[in-house]
Amino acid sequence: MKVIKEKHPLLMRWTHWVNFPILTIMIWSGLLIYWANDTYTFTLFGVTFIRFFPQGFYDALHIPKRLAEGMAFHFLFMWFFALNGFLYVMYTIISGQWRELVPNRHSFKEAWLVVLHDLHIRKMAPPQNKYNAAQRIAYTAIIVMGFGSLITGLAIYKPVQFNYLAWICGGYHLARIWHFVLTIGYVLFFLVHVVQVVLAGWNNFRSVISGFEVIDEKPQPVIQIQNDETNQKAE
Repeated sequence: MKVIKEKHPLLMRWTHWVNFPILTIMIWSGLLIYWANDTYTFTLFGVTFIRFFPQGFYDALHIPKRLAEGMAFHFLFMWFFALNGFLYVMYTIISGQWRELVPNRHSFKEAWLVVLHDLHIRKMAPPQNKYNAAQRIAYTAIIVMGFGSLITGLAIYKPVQFNYLAWICGGYHLARIWHFVLTIGYVLFFLVHVVQVVLAGWNNFRSVISGFEVIDEKPQPVIQIQNDETNQKAE
């Protein structure tokens, strides 16, 4: 018997879908800014062996000479990114949804079992409620990463006014490196997330849009117990 079950509240779905275009714009504009000072290379004895992004990458995406455009978009949408993240975190705290998201003491062990199941090495998946152990760790990590991006971004944006944030990050240059590493983390998370959504199937994807999922529930057998009087009448 198919049953419709509520899964994702409206505000969590809203912030989830709003975050996607915001992050896309942030990453794109960040690339425009990064090209102006493309310093991350593997250099030995004055010889550069590897550049993180080759010149052809910038040429293919028409990135060169768009620093002002990148800064304008990045510094505008960072406020939408911060506000959207703030709403998401506050809602999970107030509504109690954080209990479904935050990892527990068994999550790291069970997350490994989830990975083995996804790789078809283990047949049975570990038990889960709304999210499995791997999702708990990933979704909590992405919140921490968002907070880290905000701190490092402000340290880069206003290193004098927010000098204490730059100090916490280890200085301006280290803050820039952390900001860059976190961006790479978002891209990797997004790729894995899309693959997991495809593997989970349409029902799971639909629940993130509508907030409901359709599940199969086996009907409970009805046992009729007749009392002694009924048995005597039947005889």
